[in-house]
Amino acid sequence: MEPPPQSAQETPTAADTAAEFLSLIGLKELEWCLFAETLAVVAVGAPPGDKAEGQWWMAAQWAPYQREGEPVQSCILVQTRFRGKQDGVPASSTLKAYVTWQLETLEQEEKECLELRPHPTEKTIHMVSHEHGMTVTKTLQEGEAEPQCLSFSYSRAKLRGLLLEGASLLLLRVLARRQTMPPDLVFPAINTEGDLCTSSYSALGIQRQALGSAETEVLVIERAVHTSTGASTVWHSSFLPSGRLAQRMQIGSPVLMLLRDESILSKSGRFEPQLPFPKEPLDWEEDIQLYSCFLDRKDELQLSHAAYLQQHPEVRSLLSDFLQALLFQQPHDPISFAAEFFAHQRPVGTPFASTGAASPLPSSPPGHPPANSK
Repeated sequence: MEPPPQSAQETPTAADTAAEFLSLIGLKELEWCLFAETLAVVAVGAPPGDKAEGQWWMAAQWAPYQREGEPVQSCILVQTRFRGKQDGVPASSTLKAYVTWQLETLEQEEKECLELRPHPTEKTIHMVSHEHGMTVTKTLQEGEAEPQCLSFSYSRAKLRGLLLEGASLLLLRVLARRQTMPPDLVFPAINTEGDLCTSSYSALGIQRQALGSAETEVLVIERAVHTSTGASTVWHSSFLPSGRLAQRMQIGSPVLMLLRDESILSKSGRFEPQLPFPKEPLDWEEDIQLYSCFLDRKDELQLSHAAYLQQHPEVRSLLSDFLQALLFQQPHDPISFAAEFFAHQRPVGTPFASTGAASPLPSSPPGHPPANSK
């Protein structure tokens, strides 16, 4: 007797295959991928020693995660930060994702800022997983205008095997350490617009790449995000055997992210807990938000200082008396003179100049003429 035909429900789908692949990643394997790294952002084709135009940073570490009314659970916190220029305009982006060790995303937020003057734009996409699926909230802020918000949800049935950006960065490290991967690796994903799409991963082979004055072998992995319209966004990432990035670039972008620290070649890539954000130069005058805060604070202080002086006119008399005494005696040590002058000062309301009272300070002692005397 022939076996009954296999039903459509029994045939593994792409989502089933993706979910099974993620389930086979071990906890110990992920722990080797918990570290921080920093890449310099440079122009494509720039000389090796050219000054960096920005910085890209990523860190992954264990962190507690709790939702209201639920117990705390330990998961992996993935964070990235980019700072550079887009068509000559200062731009930045951040990513913060809480991911389980099965690479399921509990919560993720991506933020992109374009510092256009006088109307900077900020786009945020926030995703939260729950028992029914995932809720996506998109926010667009343009200048001083009211932010535009849009929120929608996807059912859990549509999200089987889902791999979001933070989890994808962890998976790339795992694949790099393995130095091997299946030929057709595809996962459901959600793009920066909040739309369901797919992301594919393929190995482009081992290549030789310069790293400062050294040269080393790297595994190049291509990741592509495919939308329903047929357009794809493609990244090429070059990894050292430790799972650390040597180079990362988006195809078609005028910039690439490049590792310049040769000492990384001797690092093992072991777990490094509690990693801080790296310091970077802060050009606050080029940051619209910080510069605006500076101007507001400057105006606030000027008004506060002027109001105080109006309420206390004796301050001007006090300073006038001090300067008069200082210039008259011209002591060799003006700091000690000031300390003695104010130590002998009379109560507020009886300044010397206004009352005609003599200074409480003694005149210059014998043998100690004014500094300018001959």
